[in-house]
Amino acid sequence: MTQSDNSIAIASATSQLSNQNSLQQADEAISEFERSNLLSFWPALNKSQIIAEMRSRIHDPFQINQGGQPFCGPAAVTFTLLTRSPLRYVEICRRLWETGSFRTQSMRSISPSMTLRQSKGNLRMPQVDWMVLSALRESENLIFPIEANAPEIVRNLSGMTKSWEMAGWAREILGGRDVKSHYAYFSGDIPALRAADEALKAGGFAFALITAEGMLQNKPPLIPYPSHWVTLLGNVAIDEGSIRKGDRSRVSFDVYTWGRKIRVDIPKNSFENYFWVAITGR
Repeated sequence: MTQSDNSIAIASATSQLSNQNSLQQADEAISEFERSNLLSFWPALNKSQIIAEMRSRIHDPFQINQGGQPFCGPAAVTFTLLTRSPLRYVEICRRLWETGSFRTQSMRSISPSMTLRQSKGNLRMPQVDWMVLSALRESENLIFPIEANAPEIVRNLSGMTKSWEMAGWAREILGGRDVKSHYAYFSGDIPALRAADEALKAGGFAFALITAEGMLQNKPPLIPYPSHWVTLLGNVAIDEGSIRKGDRSRVSFDVYTWGRKIRVDIPKNSFENYFWVAITGR
């Protein structure tokens, strides 16, 4: 084994040990939360269910699911938080449950309204995801309230996440540094994806704003528009033969969204139509 191979092996073993320690700490924090007798600030939610869902998510972040609510931005951020700091995720859940608020990296307080905390009925998503994702989404809303059972058009308007909000959450929730927005509304799609790939390879994170109908659902809209945030997971492959191959050149990469990992593999010209913004951080 060469010195380089040995260094890689040591780094991999160290990373695995760190991950195991993080999960153990998160598990212990959930058990401590489970033993707590403090009353809930979310009277319509069930603590036993919240605890069970928290446990499932720290061991499998893909369990995070926006369900039938338009919370793709908060879901992408929370998924990334779980993969990087499961203990912090547990702390946020417990603070929301027991105090009705939590503080971000800059000590800003995210304090869901009483109306939101008393939401009941058809949440359209798991309870712990509703508690965390709705709290994040409401924290940025100035006009439209978050209501679980509001008409679809109202829910969609209240659930829209802007690029500056994603960048803010990247700093405030994830503790991201060197957070950058790479816009590709008119050009620069491939450079934006390359920047995201570089951030991921450097141990950072990346999000993308896409047209989900065309990129993920094979339902090309008449007029492409930005509709959905995803977490970029890597495995980026960009066909360099675009001039020679025309429409046959392809772009592929992995994303998290809707509670699962999806492999995107589409023609380069379609990618350029459906890719709008990349947010990166380290």
